[in-house]
Amino acid sequence: MEIDEPLSPGGRLFVQPATHQIINSVFGLEQPITLDALQTVISGSLLIKHPRFSSLLVTDNHGREHWRKTEIDINRHIIIRPNPVGEGDNDEEVVNEYLADLTVSSPLTTDKPLWEVHLLSAHKCLVLRIHHALGDGISLVSLMLTLCRKLDDPEQTPTIGPLTSSTQKNKNSGTLESILKPVKMVWFTLVYVFEFMMRGAWVKDGKTAVRGGEGVELWPRKLVTAKFSFEDMKTVKSAVANATINDVLFGVISSGLSKYLDSRSPDSLPEGLQMTGVALVNLRPSPGLQDIKELMKKNAGTAGWGNKVGIVLLPVYYHRNRSNPLQYLKRAKMMMDRKKLSMEAFLSHQIGYFVMKYFGAKVASLLEYRVICNTSFTISNIVGPREEITVAGIPITYMRATSSSLPHAITMHMVSYAGKADMQILVAKDIIPDPEKLAKCFEEALLEMKQHAVQT
Repeated sequence: MEIDEPLSPGGRLFVQPATHQIINSVFGLEQPITLDALQTVISGSLLIKHPRFSSLLVTDNHGREHWRKTEIDINRHIIIRPNPVGEGDNDEEVVNEYLADLTVSSPLTTDKPLWEVHLLSAHKCLVLRIHHALGDGISLVSLMLTLCRKLDDPEQTPTIGPLTSSTQKNKNSGTLESILKPVKMVWFTLVYVFEFMMRGAWVKDGKTAVRGGEGVELWPRKLVTAKFSFEDMKTVKSAVANATINDVLFGVISSGLSKYLDSRSPDSLPEGLQMTGVALVNLRPSPGLQDIKELMKKNAGTAGWGNKVGIVLLPVYYHRNRSNPLQYLKRAKMMMDRKKLSMEAFLSHQIGYFVMKYFGAKVASLLEYRVICNTSFTISNIVGPREEITVAGIPITYMRATSSSLPHAITMHMVSYAGKADMQILVAKDIIPDPEKLAKCFEEALLEMKQHAVQT
């Protein structure tokens, strides 16, 4: 008889009511997939062989959560929707509305392993719902890609390589910089960890037209998609030395939010107003998508399966003067460089582990909930496959993801795939009634940056 396995600290956090999280990802298909083909793909995949995906979530007499091995009935995990799931001008609008409803009112039942696949035949897509307790975004995307094959080589799974930067920093830094670097690391770490702790206590962002708060996670949601060209993002990145795609993303968010706030509350906000984002950062030694065989090794430490993430607070700022949009990128890069130099992500993870161990999951959950209530938005970015891929021989046209609703009025998840980068923007529609306009502001912000990058 197999012994129940305790949930990891990260897993316990994501099953608490205040921080309960389900990842809802969608794969667009060139044509509908049949039920038989989908069953065949899942049956022969690593998905059902993975211990997390073949275990029930159970709670013992002391209130501690465990994984208990069980037999999988694939048919219970496939939800068939043969007819249209809503009314709208196009499939994207209908599917986004379907996903938005799932983020608020549709938990996964605990009488089966915590995942399911929705087959939306009328809209040519698959919706994968996976509880965050099963793993973080990097783990889950790496596993999901084992269901797929390369379009140009159907026998091969998609390339899963590390995320590398096209721009290498100068390794031969001077003596003064070598001395200052550890000093900066200690200083920025102290500042950022102190800020993180204060955010969990009482420090909060100023009130704006896009800020949520306690209880907002229960409000009705709307979901829209902002679409970016990965080539455009790389063009903008090349305009600032040593910039990264993440720098560009945060520059776009800062510029786009400023644009949107100008339309909602013109001339009413102070210049330089801070809006703070919450990001989950991968703590694995190798960034980017991972080799699934390495992830599934036992005792792999921070390189292994699970929620190997830390929290980083990412401030962006409201500015009226947008004569040079690249200034948003430069400010974002400066902030991101300081964050990467610090140990904020690692120590936020350790603080959560300490609170979980000595005060329990409910207190740890309350701490994270307060951090979210006191900030303005959630942001994540996952780099997906660079090449086109298929599932059951059917080409995948897009990959997108979002998560359960949070106290934030804005939650943004970007996934890149085959030269495109789609960002799902989940909003509390009573606070942000026009998310299509917000998405347009982000798209225009990138195009403005690209125009200036080409001219410089």
